[in-house]
Formats: sequence, structure tokens, C-alpha cells
Amino acid sequence: MHTTQDLQETAVLVAVQSQKQTNEQTNEYLDELAFLAETSGVRTLESFTQKLERPDNKTYVGKGKLQDIVAYCIDNDVDMVIFDDDLSSVQIRNLESEFEKLNKEIKVLDRSLLILNIFAMRAQSLQARTQVELAQQQYILPRLTRMWTHLSKQRGGVGMRGPGEKELETDRRIANDRIVFLKEKLKQIDKQSFTQRKSRDRMVRVSLVGYTNVGKSTLMRKLAKAEVFAENKLFATVDATVRKMTIDAVPFLLSDTVGFIRKLPTMLIESFKSTLDEVREADILLHVVDISHPNFEEQVQVVNTTLGEIGAGDKRMILVFNKIDKLRDHESGDWELDEENIIEALKKTYLDVEKPKTVFISAEQSDNLGELRSIILESVKEKHYQIFPNWLGADHLSASSDEYLPE
Repeated sequence: MHTTQDLQETAVLVAVQSQKQTNEQTNEYLDELAFLAETSGVRTLESFTQKLERPDNKTYVGKGKLQDIVAYCIDNDVDMVIFDDDLSSVQIRNLESEFEKLNKEIKVLDRSLLILNIFAMRAQSLQARTQVELAQQQYILPRLTRMWTHLSKQRGGVGMRGPGEKELETDRRIANDRIVFLKEKLKQIDKQSFTQRKSRDRMVRVSLVGYTNVGKSTLMRKLAKAEVFAENKLFATVDATVRKMTIDAVPFLLSDTVGFIRKLPTMLIESFKSTLDEVREADILLHVVDISHPNFEEQVQVVNTTLGEIGAGDKRMILVFNKIDKLRDHESGDWELDEENIIEALKKTYLDVEKPKTVFISAEQSDNLGELRSIILESVKEKHYQIFPNWLGADHLSASSDEYLPE
């Protein structure tokens, strides 16, 4: 009898450690890659790293390290090898050749293809599915020299969703035609989305942003008091979610969209332009940060950089440090800092003197959500008065505090 674990595809992970990276950073990056694999339903068996100034142009890693990887894959019947950087068609061809010599069919994936697979799994709306397929086609196009042969030998599973599975005979001309078609299709969808957003123009718009898996959807659910999908996996949210809500009778729109991640594929950012318009056109950004993550500062930088790339780097921002409940010793259950003073201690760090307003919460445990609502209200009310200078406040509105207003 086969167990679920037996049926899972297995993988080894491979990363090159540059001179600028510490061992701790490399391990963290591999942990994230393993989490991506887990989100795709793949079980990681082993990780390999090599210190190089840059990845080898032919095989990503050196010959000796590659031999070690091949030997491990053969001995442990591994299904795929996942690399932490994008691979060129030359690298894919050379890596596959090494496995073919041993008559072993092993899939070669890179970080972007793995992320694209997760997006394909998560996309629900027509817009998101179209965006993902466009990104897949743009990923495949420069790799057509080898990619179709590579994909034609696969039997499904991770890395096989979308165009590779359905159009193995596609050549460069057909792929280009498909890209043109998908871009035109997205333009039509974007027009509809733009019309919907224009209809909401006179309402203050607040957007949740942050690294993937920091608790944005959980916070959205708690603030809007609505059923919003949340899961402890990367990219649980791909489609943008917008809810109307009020705090102290001040109405506004709250949106949640896709989380950011280190090395987010460029073609995904381009394809998801319309979805990211919710962020780009927001009046206020709630930048949610997992403060329990050992490298949360780097994640903050990744998000800020991505916001700058999409033209949203100058938005009014509130830093929301989430998961303060995780700042406990998991064995003893005690706070790493004195429970009564943990928030005060955190606020005395450099984080609280940064330009954005800061608040420390636990969305899961509903800790300090009242303080967050007050900070949101202060910012929303200021913008609301700019839109409606003659607005007289709660006396002229019947909505109650924190009411969720269905669309």
C-alpha cells in the first residue's frame, strides 16, 4: 500500500553561495526554496551548496559538485533537482545531459519555474490564470532551444502546469503568437478592472503589502470580518481581494494582493501589473512584517525594493509588525522578553523611529488590533477629509464601528 509520502515527488536543492553571502543567509535562502517546494507538494531530501563568485555558465555548479549531486540523485531515486537561480537553456541542456548518461529521468527546475508552478496552482480568477500563463510563456520563450524537448519527456507533476503540458509541439512563432494573444486578452480584462476601480475612486483605499506568508490574509480576515483564504504556505493569495469596511463610521476599501518574495520572477511582476494596480493606486499601504522571522529586515528591504519597481515606493505607509506571539521560547512557552514590556522594548528599537508609523500585533491572536485600527483610522480620516472637505463625520452616517459592508 502506497502512502501519501511515497507518492510525493522528491527533490534536492542546489544553491551557489557568493562572496557577499554568509552561511546563515545561504541556509535561509535554501529553507525558503524548500518551503516553495513544499508548497508545490514536493518533498526535499537534501541540499547542496557551493561557494563560487558566480554560477558556472555551463552547469551552474562545478563538475565535482555536479557529480556529487548526480550520485545522490541516483542513489536516492530523486525526481527533480531545483536550483535557487534562473537557469539558461544551455545550463538546462548540460544538466539534463549529465542525468541522461545514467539513463535516469530527472527533472531540472529553477526558482522561477517553481514559483510559476505555485502561481498556476493558486490562480482562481480568469485574470490571474491569464496572467500566469503569460508569465509562463515569457519564461519559456528564451529557453525554447531545449525546453520543449525537456518538457515532452515529463509525465506531469511540478513544473508541468500550463503551456508546457498542453503545447509540447509549440515553436517560437506559435509561442510569440500566444504571448500577443494573452497580452491582448489582459488588456480587455484590465479595462474592466479599471472601470471597477474608477467606480471606487471616491473612497479611501488601503492596501496590504508584504513578503509572502507574513499573515496578510489573516489580518485581512480579522480587520474586515470576512471569510478570506489564509494558509501557512507561500503565495496563498494570488488574486486581489477587496473589501469595504468602516472604522468609527469612516468608510474605506481594504485590499489584499499577492505577497512579494526574494527573486520574484520579472515576468510575473510584468504579468501581474493589473493586480498590482491595487497597490499602485492605494492611498495608504499597510506593510505587514513577520517580526518572528530571523531575517525580517531583509524581507522588509525586498518589499520596499519591489514597491519602488512598480511605482509605489512613495506611498504613505504603516509598518505592521505581525506575529509577536511567536516571540516566545517554543519549549518553555515563556516570552523571550518580559511579557508586559515586550511591545515597549520593541518600540525602543530603531524600527519605531523610522519614518512610517509602526504597530506591533498578532493577527492570529488578535493582539493590539485596536491600536492598529486607531492608526488606520487616523490616516484614513485625513485622506477622507481631503476627498470630502464638508464631511461632518459619524453623525451623518449610520454604519457602526468596524462594520463589514458587503460589496
